[in-house]
Amino acid sequence: MGGPPMALSTNRPPLAFSHRYSTPMATEDDVREICAGLPGAVEGTGEQFGFSVIVKGKAKGFLWSWMERIDPKKARVVNRSVLAVRVPNLLAKDMILQSDPSVFFTEDHYNGFPAVLVRLEAISKEDLEPLVVEAWKCMAAGGRSRNQRSDR
Repeated sequence: MGGPPMALSTNRPPLAFSHRYSTPMATEDDVREICAGLPGAVEGTGEQFGFSVIVKGKAKGFLWSWMERIDPKKARVVNRSVLAVRVPNLLAKDMILQSDPSVFFTEDHYNGFPAVLVRLEAISKEDLEPLVVEAWKCMAAGGRSRNQRSDR
């Protein structure tokens, strides 16, 4: 497939994004369908779309709609066309961000935090799925391990 292979963690196989060759435009329904196959994944309620997994009695979010700062003097607003997606560590984050800035980006709010912002209109369901599954794995395992924190 196209796109550069990317290792998200040292103990998992590389993840390749082939969005340049697929039909873009993942939807929230696509995300719901992907998450339906993930044990313990629970959709949140309210205006902000998102999924979490319960670990030791607490909800651990692994993806959520982006809260965009439109006006610096006003509160952030939900932007449901962009998802914030957890990644295993900051090295994986950097690799994903460099793979295609038209799909993946970040903002100051996420500096030092293992998550990328994903434009749903620029990625296919097929390319979003491994990213969502990896995000779920990060949180279903109880959050980041010592090895995953080593890049901080």
